[in-house]
Amino acid sequence: MSGATSNTTSSTTAHTTAVSPTEQIRKVELGTGGPLVGVQGFGAMGISAAYGETDTTAARDALEATVEAGVTLIDTADMYGLGANEEFLAPFVAAHRDEITLATKFAFEYRADDPSYRAIRNDPAYIRTAVEASLRRLDVEVIDLYYMHRRDPAVPFAESVGALAELVREGKVRHLGLSEVTGAELREAHAVHPITALQSEWSVFSRDVERSAVGAAAELGVAFVPYSPLGRGLLTGAITGADQELSGDDFRQLLPRFTGDNARANAALLAPLHAIAAEHGATTAQIALAWVQQRAVTHGLTVVPIPGTRKRSRLLENAAATRIVLTADELALLEPIAGQVAGDRYADMSITSVGREA
Repeated sequence: MSGATSNTTSSTTAHTTAVSPTEQIRKVELGTGGPLVGVQGFGAMGISAAYGETDTTAARDALEATVEAGVTLIDTADMYGLGANEEFLAPFVAAHRDEITLATKFAFEYRADDPSYRAIRNDPAYIRTAVEASLRRLDVEVIDLYYMHRRDPAVPFAESVGALAELVREGKVRHLGLSEVTGAELREAHAVHPITALQSEWSVFSRDVERSAVGAAAELGVAFVPYSPLGRGLLTGAITGADQELSGDDFRQLLPRFTGDNARANAALLAPLHAIAAEHGATTAQIALAWVQQRAVTHGLTVVPIPGTRKRSRLLENAAATRIVLTADELALLEPIAGQVAGDRYADMSITSVGREA
């Protein structure tokens, strides 16, 4: 259990929307025997990829705010900006190495000379190459949490997780994680070497992980790290489905939930979040994050979502959501939303856990 509070607190209690440096968020153990981290982490992808241009000065300020707020799990991947995200984080990591838990990922192979090429690789030779490259870009001697970003079912877990276990023995990696795997796959991998964390998309809009992965994680003592807990912006209320709302280099234009009619239909599903937010003196984003945090109570496991932002103010707003507790009635209002969402999470769902569910 993550030590999350009870879900019976009155919804009329006022909540602030900022966290001061002296009001750090609480800490939880990341999986059985894992590191102590803030109960909310930080997803760094958007600084270097996917969502258009970044004000790097503001992004660095947002990173500094993570430490001030107690947001200590910092998440990146070698594919974000084709390594640029890891390089961007390196100075911050060097300045705060003893205060943060650093997570990165491997599996997506790209080629600079062929922009159309993309492969998912879990073979031991590639794992060795990938970890050495990440260590070099991050300028560290050890990665705290190393994830398999996506699963290649053609490579047995005995080979891929076995290779990762060798990195742990060599001191290059401290803990292992998986992303977008099914419950059965998590159990299979965990039997080869203990898995500390499972990272998959989980939000008010996306609940397919509850089919098998969440239960398996709870059973095995594996922490759950939800990515895109704000539905890639849909749950903030900032996306309405209006024409020209997303810039030309924003990858959300390729996702079914953000296409014309779907985006407008999904924006209309936020009415219950708006109502609950008004009761708490909070934002819809904070209510969506509070919902994710309370999955720890509902399912009996540690939950550490990793919302991303490039602004200090949003970072502090997100962190403040860890102090909001939704009532049973409020949770009931949010319960049916996921089943009403229009469009899949990705155009190609084969790379997700639900794409491999039996």
